[in-house]
Amino acid sequence: MSTPPDRTELPVAKSGSAARSRTISWRARLALVLFMAVAATTVWVTNRMLTHRFTESTRNRAELRLALYSGNLVSELRRHAIVPQLLARDQALISALQSQDFSLSTHRLISFVEEIGAASIMLLASDGRTVAATNRNRLGETHRNAPYFVDAVRAKSTVFSVIEREVGGYRFTYSRRIVDTTGTLGVIVIEVDLQKFERAWAGISDAVMVSDSTGRIVLATEARWRGKEERDALRLQTPEGAIQRAIRATADWTVLPADAYLQGEAVMRLETRVPFQGWRLTSFTTYASIRERVNAVLALEIMGFAILLALAFYALSRKTALRMALFQRESAELRVLNARLQREIAERERVQETLAVAEQSLAQSSKLAALGEMSAAVSHELNQPLAAMKTYLAGARLLLNRNRPEEALASFGRIDDLIERMGAITRQLKSYARKAGDAFAPVNMGDALASSLSMMEPQLRQRQVKITRMLPDQPVYVMGDRLRLEQVMVNLLRNALDATKSVEDPEVEILLAAGETATLSVRDNGNGIKDFDNLFEPFYTTKQPGDGVGLGLAISSGIVNDLGGRLIARNGQNGGAVFEIQLPILVDGIEAAE
Repeated sequence: MSTPPDRTELPVAKSGSAARSRTISWRARLALVLFMAVAATTVWVTNRMLTHRFTESTRNRAELRLALYSGNLVSELRRHAIVPQLLARDQALISALQSQDFSLSTHRLISFVEEIGAASIMLLASDGRTVAATNRNRLGETHRNAPYFVDAVRAKSTVFSVIEREVGGYRFTYSRRIVDTTGTLGVIVIEVDLQKFERAWAGISDAVMVSDSTGRIVLATEARWRGKEERDALRLQTPEGAIQRAIRATADWTVLPADAYLQGEAVMRLETRVPFQGWRLTSFTTYASIRERVNAVLALEIMGFAILLALAFYALSRKTALRMALFQRESAELRVLNARLQREIAERERVQETLAVAEQSLAQSSKLAALGEMSAAVSHELNQPLAAMKTYLAGARLLLNRNRPEEALASFGRIDDLIERMGAITRQLKSYARKAGDAFAPVNMGDALASSLSMMEPQLRQRQVKITRMLPDQPVYVMGDRLRLEQVMVNLLRNALDATKSVEDPEVEILLAAGETATLSVRDNGNGIKDFDNLFEPFYTTKQPGDGVGLGLAISSGIVNDLGGRLIARNGQNGGAVFEIQLPILVDGIEAAE
């Protein structure tokens, strides 16, 4: 009688032990996950804080060096700027030019160059010939076409010039004409030695460049950068030079994004404005020292967490035997579950094949629907030119019957323009899906409006709508594509005509104004706008079926956005709808912008 209870209690004891082992395993895994999360968070926060702190300190030092370089460069340029003005008043040089006796002029220039520290000084006669120079090898050279001679003769003040050398690099000169009561006697030219800054920068770890107002690099620690723009210079692969000195094992993983990349390596880019003729000074600083300091701290943290993790694994390894027994017990259940999953996977594969066939059918239906919508849009956009062509053909037929061929040819010319316009419209219908980069040109808003009204002439005659135009006395120009701008005007005029179909006395008011922007307003006395949210959405329309597909305003809004403006819709104070085209105005060839 005692045997059956013993047999029943033994499985219960085993299942309780398994439950406890499962509980311990679950807790151990949770503790391990939390430990890894705390370790990763600590390393991440430490890396972020230290990287940000060390980056800021490195950036501050780089900015201080950049300000020092800029100050030295401006000081050198300003120190030499006054020299041509002083030498142009030197009586000895003026007398030599008047008497054409230059026997003592070279010696006098040499005494000057030693005193002011310039690279060289030249005295040019009125014909551009070198009559005195600190470099005697340049005596007799002709500089009649040199910029520092031509600009100095024309100007009344000191002229600064940047001349490219034949052997590479640039020469920086100040020049000023020497005059007396009879006129221009010659030109004094002072060459400034800015290459000494390049030689000084060659010993630092930063890469430095100086660019002029056009973006051309005139001074750089890397000789191959001179004469190029910064974007092109950074692509050069230099075997040895400033890049190798500036980048030492730079790491790309950092809290702050890299300012620039030199030969695939991330660097810190700093730029400052040199207060001299729009020059800019740029430096590139490596992140190597930052990463070394941060990595030293992170290595200590990771080592500590690794020791703690090793102790945790040692504690868990003592429970491996119990877990192995539990795994053997669960393996049978897993085999049963695996068989059931295999059946479910096979069923899902059959369902997926059925869904794939349904998706293909749906995609084909969507293509056919899109094709129908685009066909309706093309018909909608070409309706106006076709109606105008019909009117011009009827007029040409009457003119030919009346033996007026020249006027008929003018109608044929307009028909040819409409055909070109139809071709342009079919290309422009793609603008909603893809933005085109057409070349812009100045467009007279008044002429574009007149052409649009001429295109709408058949509809205006049929409807007998009162058109009121208010245009400024002076032409209003914008920068854009005239065909696309006329398309927008035609769409707005056509919408205004459709909005006044139910009005007894239809009126359309067109107002062109020029202020900070060029504004063209089209007002109607219709029923106004009720839904502003979906007004510019494609295929949204309030018209009756067959009157439109809802692409006109969507395409017009896209065209105006491409031209740098915006299309606004609102309801008028006295009823009706108002559509405004606001475009940047073109004043004396300069596009005004907000």
